[in-house]
Amino acid sequence: MTAPTETAPLPEAPGVAADDFRALFRTHPAGVAVVCADAGAGPAGFTATSLTSLSMRPPLISFAIATGSSAWPTFREASSVTVNLLAAGQHAIADRFATSGIDRFAHPTLWSRLETGEPVLDEAPAHLRALVRERIEAGDHRLIIALVTDVEAGIRDPLVYHAGAYCAAAPID
Repeated sequence: MTAPTETAPLPEAPGVAADDFRALFRTHPAGVAVVCADAGAGPAGFTATSLTSLSMRPPLISFAIATGSSAWPTFREASSVTVNLLAAGQHAIADRFATSGIDRFAHPTLWSRLETGEPVLDEAPAHLRALVRERIEAGDHRLIIALVTDVEAGIRDPLVYHAGAYCAAAPID
């Protein structure tokens, strides 16, 4: 295995205003997933729209998590994660895992553990399990890269986040 390469530091520049940045990306639809992990102190999870398939060989995914989030301490330590892909109509689950200050795994959340121990949402129509390979500092977030080891496919119409709200993706005829 080769050593990781160093990346050049980003030049100091003010960038665009946060409100302008947010407004632009609200026009770009994204699939909705709930990412879960347990580093030994109980399950943690959060709603993510940053999930990306990164590589086919090996099968890698990436997602971002805010370092100020309540789930970050678990994801900082966890060696594996599950990614639960949500279907249209499951916006209540997405809202629950996007809400701060609550026990996201309490009732009405239905969840269990994979044989390998990771938490998984019982109502998610599809999920994957992945082993964390890298955590890369990226501003106020960490980009997590993970190797997919198992998948359970079955997604119907996916839940999508667009224009500040959840919606269903509409196929083009």
